[in-house]
Amino acid sequence: FYSCSEQAWDSGGAAMAASASQWHSYLGVIVSREKQRLEHFQQAENILLALLEGIHAREPHFLIDYARNLEAFEFTLCASEDAVTMEVPLRIDGDALQVLACWPGDTPAGHRPELGTCCLEVPSPGTDLEDWTSAVGVMERGGGAGCLVPGKVLQHLKDLLVSAIVRCQRRFLLQPGDLSAENLQEDAMELSLLIRSGWKTVRFDIVPVVRRWQEPLWLKGQQNNRGLPEGSLRKATEEAYFVPASPHCWRSSTHLPILKLLQAVDTLKGPHLDSLRLLDQLRSRDWGEEGGKGGLTFNHLKMVLLWSTELFPSPEDWQDLEGSIYRLLVILLRCLATWHLPHFLHPEENLFQGEPRDLASLYCKVESFAQDPRRFLHFHFGLPVHTDSWQADPSTRALLQVPAEDWSYWDTAYFDILLSQFQVYRIQDGTCCSAMSQLLSKIWREIPQQT
Repeated sequence: FYSCSEQAWDSGGAAMAASASQWHSYLGVIVSREKQRLEHFQQAENILLALLEGIHAREPHFLIDYARNLEAFEFTLCASEDAVTMEVPLRIDGDALQVLACWPGDTPAGHRPELGTCCLEVPSPGTDLEDWTSAVGVMERGGGAGCLVPGKVLQHLKDLLVSAIVRCQRRFLLQPGDLSAENLQEDAMELSLLIRSGWKTVRFDIVPVVRRWQEPLWLKGQQNNRGLPEGSLRKATEEAYFVPASPHCWRSSTHLPILKLLQAVDTLKGPHLDSLRLLDQLRSRDWGEEGGKGGLTFNHLKMVLLWSTELFPSPEDWQDLEGSIYRLLVILLRCLATWHLPHFLHPEENLFQGEPRDLASLYCKVESFAQDPRRFLHFHFGLPVHTDSWQADPSTRALLQVPAEDWSYWDTAYFDILLSQFQVYRIQDGTCCSAMSQLLSKIWREIPQQT
């Protein structure tokens, strides 16, 4: 006969095992699809590379980057059919260009330059840039200096792309239905192509990019790059990438640096990327907005994963799939509750700002999953899981909405408190418990109404 304590332990152990099995079964279905997704990507990529080779043959200043492992890596991770950004490097000495902030006079009358945009000033004659700038033209700036005009570079690339498509069709390298160029918009800052791969269609957003070396970023608000593999942040940010922001200004792109950091996270022990895979599947199937607009994006979840790696640096935080996912969830919920998701490389930038989205509705869907994940951990056909009748927990919501303009609550102790609201187990580490207790006391002192 079992004692009462043994029976309770067996019952709890069986429940935990069943829960773990459900998480891993759901993840197993997601992972099983990745090989086929990679094959679709590679088939579509082959068509795109043939077009880029035709462009390079006519204009050697547009280079072909055959090392597309980062784009393939992202495509297999993402559950939805998001566009794949393909950056086309310019054969140009980016270090010879001067990066200058855009002035109001750099844009046409009635247009104000966007925050964070810049001009790439071409140096004086006598450099290897003359033949390139003569092909696409430069924009005169104050003092007689000239700047590389992204709109003209993009138009030049578009003309060459259309020409390459026509040549491939005439040589029967493209079959009817293989490619659609209907999304090549006049005012877009990327060139969008739809390429068929088997029964799937892959969208590529082609963007010209100017590369230049830079000093590795020092990240405000982060503590000694903890959590990430040593040297990964320096390696990911040692090169700057400038892409068109408007017809007259460029902007710094973090697309490839973020993918490099994700690839570095993949080398860590623990289910970091499995957590991202699972939450992205939920985002695609159950957390979307009607019409597919204004909801969470895969880019948002990538930032959440990087922040969770930073804020939960201990290997013990990533021992099991369920615990790992909840570490992403508490950060995501905090961002949804406060309408503020900081960019990992530029924390002063709010990724929830500027685009209309129903964050209150999203919050309810995500908290509903956090409180009762079993309702969602199955594949279904038809409508997503309903959360209309879900009642948010007031104590959890109060903790999530504690204001912190000075980053004082963007800390491991704060998110440990949130974890204790959702997890069936309690944090046992004495140091962590002490930090949590001190922070709770601070919350009670400063914001008594939130308690």
